[in-house]
Amino acid sequence: MANPSLLDIVRDILTAHGPAVASAKSYAPGDFSIHFFLQLAVILLACRLCGWLGRRFLAQPQVVGEMIAGVFLGPSLLGLLSPDVQAAIFPRETRNVLYTGAQLGVGLYMFLVGTTLQLEHFKSKARSAVGVSLAGIAAPFFIAFLITPALLGIPGLFAAGISPANATLFLGACIALTAFPMLARIINERGLADTALGTLSLTAGAFDDAASWCVLAVVLATFGAGPGVAILAIGGALVYGAFILLFGRRLLAPLGRIVEREGQMGHTVLGITMALFCLSAFLMDAIGIHAIFGGFILGAVMPRGLFAAELKKKIEPLAVILLLPMFFTFSGLNTRMDMVDSGQLLLVALGILAASVVAKGGACYLAARLSGEDNRTALGIGALMNSRGLMELIIINIGLQKGIIGPALFSMLVLMAIVTTMMASPLFELVYGRQARESGELGALAASKPG
Repeated sequence: MANPSLLDIVRDILTAHGPAVASAKSYAPGDFSIHFFLQLAVILLACRLCGWLGRRFLAQPQVVGEMIAGVFLGPSLLGLLSPDVQAAIFPRETRNVLYTGAQLGVGLYMFLVGTTLQLEHFKSKARSAVGVSLAGIAAPFFIAFLITPALLGIPGLFAAGISPANATLFLGACIALTAFPMLARIINERGLADTALGTLSLTAGAFDDAASWCVLAVVLATFGAGPGVAILAIGGALVYGAFILLFGRRLLAPLGRIVEREGQMGHTVLGITMALFCLSAFLMDAIGIHAIFGGFILGAVMPRGLFAAELKKKIEPLAVILLLPMFFTFSGLNTRMDMVDSGQLLLVALGILAASVVAKGGACYLAARLSGEDNRTALGIGALMNSRGLMELIIINIGLQKGIIGPALFSMLVLMAIVTTMMASPLFELVYGRQARESGELGALAASKPG
């Protein structure tokens, strides 16, 4: 009898501690604790390794390596090479726990990004931000209007009986989407979070994503969820956003004064801050937009100075190193890259990719130029705004779950999300980063920002 391999031993241990391959309908929550800790170890090691390889050989930021690691850990690679081991490490019954950690991670990260947002830059660049945002919404929906009739003629891409209007709205929302967490992390890693370009890109990206989620709410409402879904999502977001922006800084200022007086952030202030973050994320999630926007909006009005520095020091390592990789892995577990399995579907996928790049990147570049930005800045904005990343995976997973799109179109949109995300950093480096570094601008900015 042959000696068992290490993978065989791992699989046997895991399947002995929980119904990973059994069909039991009930189990105690503790049955899967062994999976959770092993999952975290595998996720962290895979993300660190892929991030290092991406930086070293592909000039990609750490965040892109983590996204690819998430896909590799799913059925697209590990599931193909060793489906038994993949199922043993990531049994379907543990997905809810992984999902919760994923949402906490991405929410905390966007909360931190919000604390670095310079509203003064937005005020000085309001015209450019509005122009870029509107262009980044209008052009994708126009492209979707042009190509959706052809896609409806291919069986299996959209749900049977879906109206052309709903199909166009959903596809437009997918093309208009910007990878907001991805965009934020690329900007942070480049040391551009407190620059006009970084603020303009983040603001326009936030508006575009919020608009895409509102459109999705409309599609879901007309697809059977009822008009109340759209009314609550759009109306609630406007009311909450207006309240936070008008009164948030004044209401939160005492927290900043306490930290300045004590010279550090104590546990009580940190606890209150985290509770406010959770409430803000809950409210945005409850009205149907997404929890990450609650964190980002609240972060934008949090006290600056020592308060923001202490907050970043206390929660950034946990959010970025431990929790955020769970977000990428959870999305990767729902991604199958083997679904585009014919020449016709591959051509359609390439067509969607090309149309998406031209619509989003090209429109944002032209809008920035027409708003008075120089050519280098406009090209940089176009490159960053064209990234879609795992926010795209979130919205298309909803579309697949609700029966709006079929598995084939889902896979095409996954391909589009990955390619446009991988394009973003090299394109940005080509059109903006290299020149900025030669002039000393980017190097000085990066040196002034840790991590």
